[in-house]
Amino acid sequence: MSGDSSAASHSTDTASNPQVSTNPVAPADQSWAGRVRATLLAYIALTKPRVIELLLVATIPVMLQADRGHVDLAVIAFTLIGGWLGAGSANTLNMVADADIDKKMKRTARRPLARRAVATRSALIFGLALWAASFAVLYFAANLLSALLVSATILFYVGVYTLILKRRTWQNVVWGGAAGCMPTLVGWAAVTGSISWQPIVLFAVIFFWTPPHTWALAMRYKEDYKAAGVPMLPVIATEERVTRQMLVYTWLTVISSLLLIPATSWIYTVIALAAGAWFLERVTKLYRDTKRGVEVTPLKVFLQSNEYLAIVFCGLAIDAVIGLQTISSYF
Repeated sequence: MSGDSSAASHSTDTASNPQVSTNPVAPADQSWAGRVRATLLAYIALTKPRVIELLLVATIPVMLQADRGHVDLAVIAFTLIGGWLGAGSANTLNMVADADIDKKMKRTARRPLARRAVATRSALIFGLALWAASFAVLYFAANLLSALLVSATILFYVGVYTLILKRRTWQNVVWGGAAGCMPTLVGWAAVTGSISWQPIVLFAVIFFWTPPHTWALAMRYKEDYKAAGVPMLPVIATEERVTRQMLVYTWLTVISSLLLIPATSWIYTVIALAAGAWFLERVTKLYRDTKRGVEVTPLKVFLQSNEYLAIVFCGLAIDAVIGLQTISSYF
């Protein structure tokens, strides 16, 4: 779900490198309460709670749109719990696989496995337990399809993105970003038990949004990625090429968001158009400034990309709850 939104096989061999240990490091506070608190916080950090915000942004509006004009709080709550457990599993297993490169990057050096706050084996068991719990919650509270979709997401994120794409190709976040799009399908499936064109459109919105969002951050931390041997586009290409690619994907993001207009009312239409123009203006400026050789601040684009996605999906949620006549019904 992208944020970190890597990777060839994880191969930290403690036998051949005696300086590396998989045993957890004891917290500075040696009191019982201090140790418990530090351990609990370390396990929570394994799930990357800030990344899971995307789950909320994407899932709730889709579920509301799947049942326009109605709000089933119980189904939404259980789907979010199941989705959170699944995302936590994927993120934990991702950290297990990426523990070696996380130690090399300043941005990730404080992650639990990188600083040995949790043993690798314990993190692996924790990740698998979250996976099983996610499947159980979604299967019993929603349906089999939603449970299978979350499992497919975990397998794709860890097996395809982390273990194959991340350290091998600059297109890692392009294709690997598909994992972060899955909440749209899961949310729709949890309500309807099926998939239709609408969640696929919303899947496309997040899919095309992920590269400019991630590359903006990678521009800021490209030395980190270079040190870790991760071939993010900003590491292997000029800033002009990176920002040009970001602009292309931003256009695709905005165009995709407009494809949903027939199934919504004027509320979503206005919000999607305004937010799209705002996002495009920012990325276009970044590209033009880079092309002219002006010093740029890509982190602003990263932050604005978050705001853009939140605005579009919140607009969809409002539109769905109010349940006004859809644009297609006029024709």
